[in-house]
Amino acid sequence: MLTPKASDVSDAAIATTYSRTEASDAPQLAVIITCFNYEAYVERAIRSVLDQNCDACELLVVDDGSTDGSWETITRYAVTAFKIENRGQLGACLFGLEKTQARFILFLDADDELKPGSLVRILAELDERVAKLQFGLTLIDAESRPVGSFSSLESFRERDRLVDEVLRRGVYKTPPTSGNVFRRDVCELLREVDYDKAVDGVVLFVAPFFGDVVSLSEELGNYRVHGLNDSQLGQLPSASLLQRDIKRFVARTEHLRAILARVAPGRRLVEPQSAFYYRERSFCLQIVSASSSRASMLPKLIASVGSEPFPIVKKIALIAFFVLAAMLPHEPARALMAYRSQNRRRSGRLRFVSRR
Repeated sequence: MLTPKASDVSDAAIATTYSRTEASDAPQLAVIITCFNYEAYVERAIRSVLDQNCDACELLVVDDGSTDGSWETITRYAVTAFKIENRGQLGACLFGLEKTQARFILFLDADDELKPGSLVRILAELDERVAKLQFGLTLIDAESRPVGSFSSLESFRERDRLVDEVLRRGVYKTPPTSGNVFRRDVCELLREVDYDKAVDGVVLFVAPFFGDVVSLSEELGNYRVHGLNDSQLGQLPSASLLQRDIKRFVARTEHLRAILARVAPGRRLVEPQSAFYYRERSFCLQIVSASSSRASMLPKLIASVGSEPFPIVKKIALIAFFVLAAMLPHEPARALMAYRSQNRRRSGRLRFVSRR
């Protein structure tokens, strides 16, 4: 067990404690594939790991109560696999976490893939001061054809800048679940989550408070968009999805606040209703719901743009979109938002997504 150490994220000494397995035979990295009714894709996910022949990596597959032929497909391979009653993504990932002693964890969705050589590249960057590693993802369709980049990431190893960004915005630029590797102690925080069934939540944004975040610009994985997931990437988002995004953001931010009270007391986190993400999602909800109150949201929304870490050209474009969408009648406003959603897919702009 490592002893608590002072963090360098502020002038004050912030105690953070983490534990890791000291057993010499514990793998450095575990890839945990969770599968729910992804018979069509899980084989490709498994092979994308096995074909790399990485001795320092352990593979576990958890069938989360699939009712299709997923389990039969999984058991065709000589992998450590478990079939459990359906718990949702979070429950399945936590089950897998209990079955490994690996120091670092990559939760790979069963419809996503790792690219050849990715594991060696990832392992080369991991050490005990790394709390999270993230890497770029290539968008692929149901037939595994590339359709662009999910998000454009910079290469860096940082902590303080991301801490400040999370405190100010509640978020920073990060890929979804399959594009992240977490140190084990960060994963353990998922046990506190009782408001969500997804994994790509609080652990993404608390990581800088526990150690360094390594970001790799290389696209080391494939993120699949198909008819069975609910990311609605490139489509006009539904009111239910936007409501879920907003509710999840508020719950995640309050959970993050509770964690920071333990590990970074005195640090002030943005109120969720004041964050750009909350205001932007709420504005979009007003559009798809044909609400007439969206114009009243405009001043605070535009004010939020100023604090975002976007280039000036992007800020101007965002403000123009918000003003136009607020002034247009309902149907033209929805059409404008649909166009923006399509453009986001083409540009690979990151947004928060969850498949279940």
